Amino acid sequence: MDSSADPRLADLHARIADSRDALIALTQDLIRIPTLNPPGENYGAICEYLDRRLGAAGFDTHLIRAHDTPGDCDRYPRWNIVARRDGRRAGDCVHFNSHTDVVDVGLGWTRDPFGGELVDGRIYGRGACDMKGGLAASIIAAECFIAAFPDFSGAIEISGTADEESGGYGGVAYLAKQGYFSPRKVQHVIIPEPLNKDRVCLGHRGGWWAEIETFGEIAHGSMPFLGDCAVRHMGAVLNAFEADLFPAMAQRRTDMPVVPEGARSSTMNINSIHGGQAEKLADSTALPSHCVPDSCRIVIDRRFLVEEPLDQVRGEVRGILDGLAESRPNFEYALRELNHVLPSMTDRNAPVAATVARAIERVMGQPAEFVASPGTYDQKHIDRIGKLKNCVAYGPGILELAHKPDEWIGVDDMMDSVTVMALSLVDLLSPAQT
Repeated sequence: MDSSADPRLADLHARIADSRDALIALTQDLIRIPTLNPPGENYGAICEYLDRRLGAAGFDTHLIRAHDTPGDCDRYPRWNIVARRDGRRAGDCVHFNSHTDVVDVGLGWTRDPFGGELVDGRIYGRGACDMKGGLAASIIAAECFIAAFPDFSGAIEISGTADEESGGYGGVAYLAKQGYFSPRKVQHVIIPEPLNKDRVCLGHRGGWWAEIETFGEIAHGSMPFLGDCAVRHMGAVLNAFEADLFPAMAQRRTDMPVVPEGARSSTMNINSIHGGQAEKLADSTALPSHCVPDSCRIVIDRRFLVEEPLDQVRGEVRGILDGLAESRPNFEYALRELNHVLPSMTDRNAPVAATVARAIERVMGQPAEFVASPGTYDQKHIDRIGKLKNCVAYGPGILELAHKPDEWIGVDDMMDSVTVMALSLVDLLSPAQT
């Protein structure tokens, strides 16, 4: 649609240009609500903030608690918000979904992680990039579009959901089970995850999380030969992973356009390891006792490709463990699956993917790049539970900044993404002017 042919487009661009200060302020406000997960702090506070903001913009809002989901309790209730603005006539519904939770701050910050400080065109803070900047951009885009195209068809929904950083079970998964992402209700979903402003993210790799425990026999540390060290058994597991599993995974490549390049192969992270006595409390000055550890546990985070069946992923780890049980004296283990997520992929010619790509090309002056994410995000639940395939991730922010110290998002990038999101709404919801 050409602004010379439709004055509403010129009005839209003018409104977006005038929204810069509002976008900055909204992003800062969201960052300053410390929605740390774990344990799930201030979910209610951020939903109440969004309730006020979106209600004032004419959205009908609903706060939904995900009762009985992992982590939900009276101290840390899993609150979500879904807001809807109906147009003047029937049409499709475009849903912007953003998670409101952020990960732990971690070490190495030089700025207040919840200050929302604006310096040289960047807003700093935990969640600035992942993904409160994207949430703010979607709200501003919707507000500008509605003002410029008050006669739009269909509906716009904006959700702020819990627990994406720990699997999304208290957020999008719960809402999907309640029918909020049914294809009869919602036709297009855009998730403003930080995959860079010139990319359309079509999906993600799969994930398999498991705990492995090796067993031994406790004995006095001065006579370890009278016991059996579970940590040494786990060392054999790690050695086998290094010798066999990691090289095998490195040789596998996917046809999915996963970024960055290293994630085009299968990967596995040793998420945690613990053996023997419990770690002492931070304020304890006690010395450890002298014991041979009779248990050692690791948690593995295995990311797999669409070309790898889940049973193969499970089987090759169990095969290594079974091989050690045959070759290593007294080797005993337990393997417990914690969670799994299958890969998800939207066709690049799907309506929402093609629409966002066209908008990117109009704003950036070059074709959009189609990518897939190295990690999972809430598209998995919209796809598997909601049965809605017409879903992509698109949002401002640099992927590599997520979860890092001094996380930031660029204001110019957010402004460009606001324009892309608003133009996508124009193509999906606005009737041609007569």
